Amino acid sequence: MDNWQFWLAAAAMGLAVVAAMMRTAVRARADLVPAAAYDMQVYRDQLRDVDRDLARGTLAVDEAQRLRAEISRRLLEADRAAQAAAGRAPAGHGRWIAAALVVPLIGGAYLLYDRIGAPGYPDLPLSERLAMSQELYANRPKQAEMEAKAPKPEAGPVDPAFAKLMDELRAAMKARPDDQRGLELLASNEARLGNLTAAREAMERLIALKGAAAKAEDHAALAELMVMAAGGLVSPEAEAELDKALKLDAANATARYYYGLMAAQVGRFDRTFALWQPLLDGPADAPWMAPVRAQIEDVAMRAGIDFTLPDAKGPDAGAMAAAQDMTPEERQQMITGMVAQLSDRLATEGGPVEDWAKLVTSLGVLGRKDEAQKIYAEALTKFEGRASEQSFLKEAAVNAGLTP
Repeated sequence: MDNWQFWLAAAAMGLAVVAAMMRTAVRARADLVPAAAYDMQVYRDQLRDVDRDLARGTLAVDEAQRLRAEISRRLLEADRAAQAAAGRAPAGHGRWIAAALVVPLIGGAYLLYDRIGAPGYPDLPLSERLAMSQELYANRPKQAEMEAKAPKPEAGPVDPAFAKLMDELRAAMKARPDDQRGLELLASNEARLGNLTAAREAMERLIALKGAAAKAEDHAALAELMVMAAGGLVSPEAEAELDKALKLDAANATARYYYGLMAAQVGRFDRTFALWQPLLDGPADAPWMAPVRAQIEDVAMRAGIDFTLPDAKGPDAGAMAAAQDMTPEERQQMITGMVAQLSDRLATEGGPVEDWAKLVTSLGVLGRKDEAQKIYAEALTKFEGRASEQSFLKEAAVNAGLTP
């Protein structure tokens, strides 16, 4: 529908509504009867009742005269009130009152639509909307172009010890470009520093080395770095990594979140909702939970779906509530017990470098730095000759306030 056709149709409907409302208001005004007129009718009936009772002999003459006088007085007062009411509302006055109320109402509706509506926006059938969405999807810029236009994150202060470790890690990866663990550490730490393009490149090299052994988590992590480096936009290259992740694991939450984000960016909110709704059943502390909960109601509305966001429920809600009821001493005992269990397990069974780093960090947080220093030294010995793992441990030591 063209713009002039829309306004012509809207004006015709508006005039029809005005005419109907004014006709109703005028009729209603004409049918109004002053309250005093009803009182006069009641008093006339009372006078007839007095005459009837007098004729039957059930009412004395004196009493009948007294009642007639009182009722007649009230009848005269009601008559004066009725005449005064008629004088205050001359004929045709209701028509002007109706116009004064209806016309501003209709005019206000048009002004409101002109301000917040879309008077120049053409009608969009579903087929046309899908075609527009497909055009947006097909014409997305490439990853390199998105990264070039994306705002660069501001670099925050970097701990000198951590900066030194990063320089060592970068140098180690130049010397050993096939070190998969080193590439993984490099990607995560470059991202932590805001060097998103460098993080993406490290992750791309890691996946290339893994080849067919790369997991869904690897492809999803690369896609996430691509989206971050592109300023939140999902490029065709990032979509390709999401496709690989979902083919390996259709339930991968990170891939589902970013694939839903891509669908929203091209106007396919129905697909976004279908991808995001199952994520609401995930862990309450999952990194994608907050953005999904913040946006999914709006996504559902745009998709034409009646949806109300359920209350947030985490799988450990009971345990967290119990911890909140503990005294500070009891919470400290609980944390100390968990750290002791981790320490015993590593001492007897060993474990991956992440668990050793976690133990070092936890002991540092608890203020047991001497013990943390000993565990750190022990861990360095266990991972002797493995530069990537030792670099990871040094980072944990710095975070715990130790001397690496």
